Amino acid sequence: MTQYLISMYQPDGVVPPPEVLGPVMEKIAEFNADLRAAGAWVFGNGLTDPSSATVLKHTGTEVLVTDGPYLEGKEHLGGFEIIEAPDLDAALAWGRRLAEITGLPLEVRAFAAVPQDEPVSGSA
Repeated sequence: MTQYLISMYQPDGVVPPPEVLGPVMEKIAEFNADLRAAGAWVFGNGLTDPSSATVLKHTGTEVLVTDGPYLEGKEHLGGFEIIEAPDLDAALAWGRRLAEITGLPLEVRAFAAVPQDEPVSGSA
């Protein structure tokens, strides 16, 4: 099984009111329950507003710390799902379902394979 990242991009600006966002969040909860039941769920969550980000950038001699976001645009990463699927087609099927629920643009990408005898970058 391969792990895939499904990234959800949402427009900058005002968050929809509860009467609009509530039903979407209920459907996402159902989606996550179905992922778990299928054994495909690894992790997923929404993110805080990009204005709450802190950016760390190594300059060669020090690490600069600034208020974020790192990239500014009309959309931002609003949340993500990490799933396991036998192949890209299966991952895209989950992604299509989530796109229908959210109405947001999604990106589906496989995680790079790590040899079993090497630690994942950043761990140790």
